[in-house]
Amino acid sequence: MIAAPPALTVRAAVPDDVPALERLIEASARGLSHGHYSAAQVEAAVAHVFGIDSELIADGTYLVAEVGHDITGCGGWSRWRTLFGRDRFAGRAGGLLDPAIDAARIRAFFVAPGHARRGIGQALLAACKEAARAAGFRRLALMATLPGETFYRAAGYIADPAIAVEIGDISIPFVPMRKDR
Repeated sequence: MIAAPPALTVRAAVPDDVPALERLIEASARGLSHGHYSAAQVEAAVAHVFGIDSELIADGTYLVAEVGHDITGCGGWSRWRTLFGRDRFAGRAGGLLDPAIDAARIRAFFVAPGHARRGIGQALLAACKEAARAAGFRRLALMATLPGETFYRAAGYIADPAIAVEIGDISIPFVPMRKDR
């Protein structure tokens, strides 16, 4: 008899998760970006863009996915104006969004390379969408990485023209995406 894999659970991230999440984010960025970004772009993004946004953890809107006792994915949503970037990212924007007119932000989705394409991102995205709707938001916006763009398109997000984030002499393309309803 073959044992069934452990069930996937989704829960709010807590401050004690941060070291494991940082390792997961780095592994995901390095392991799933091949063919989309150069090694220099990945390293610049890991150092300056990708990472933990502690506001989301404090708000209880950053989620982790676990298989058994292993954190295999993370992602969240936000009512803050910042569209993407870690705590130390220079492009952060302050202030809260108005659910009546603004789109909630879908933020910082990463999946462990060994668990990619197994429904972890979908489970996290569904939980974020439901929580944002419960908070009154009817629209969603995000900044996709190039490897993440296909995932979000499959979930019904529409891409806007790509932008480039400049980190020193490294240019990193990202894709703004949105979804109504």
